[in-house]
Amino acid sequence: MAGTLYNSVVQAARKEPTVRILAIVLLALFAALGSARAADSPQQVVITLQDTLLDVMKRAGALGFEGRYERLEPVLTATFNFPLMARVSVGRHWKKLDENGREQLVDAYSRMSVATFAARFDGYSGQTFQVLSEDETARGGKIVKTQLNSPDGDPVALNYVMRRAKERWRIIDISLDAKYSELARQRSEFTAVMDREGLDGLVRTIRDKVRQLSNGQTE
Repeated sequence: MAGTLYNSVVQAARKEPTVRILAIVLLALFAALGSARAADSPQQVVITLQDTLLDVMKRAGALGFEGRYERLEPVLTATFNFPLMARVSVGRHWKKLDENGREQLVDAYSRMSVATFAARFDGYSGQTFQVLSEDETARGGKIVKTQLNSPDGDPVALNYVMRRAKERWRIIDISLDAKYSELARQRSEFTAVMDREGLDGLVRTIRDKVRQLSNGQTE
């Protein structure tokens, strides 16, 4: 439909000089919409994340942990669906939480996720990221397959599981070496803490992790 309308605008502009200005505006709008769709494609979301990670790695020493955290926070918030990931990470316990409890969990989970990236990507020695492919999932999502290349080691496979949220593609999980799901690992750990200590205990556990990461104690 958009293509038909686009062609109609072009034809009208050729036939009627009086509508050329309007046509120019409309064509510019089509171009902008096309660019917006491309910028929010699954691969582009991943590329945006990886470009930011490389920038942080190259400036890791000058930035320090706090600087890396500040640089990463807005990009990770835009590229990951942290609310959904927090919900999945506690499994059946999510339904038992009130609105305030859910907000506490999402906030703690988001901070932990950013802190984890800030701690892990703390130096640069010639690494590069490479996007390999994009595949459909059984439930209408996408998997963007990439690898991290290092001059002195074997490539590391990083697969990003993507899902649409409010018409935008967002990352909901990362699998290392195409088999170890980060979200599955978190769910196993967090549901066990919730079983023993409830939400307060889990939030304390997550905050402790953030403190450890900020002090250089990587996972």
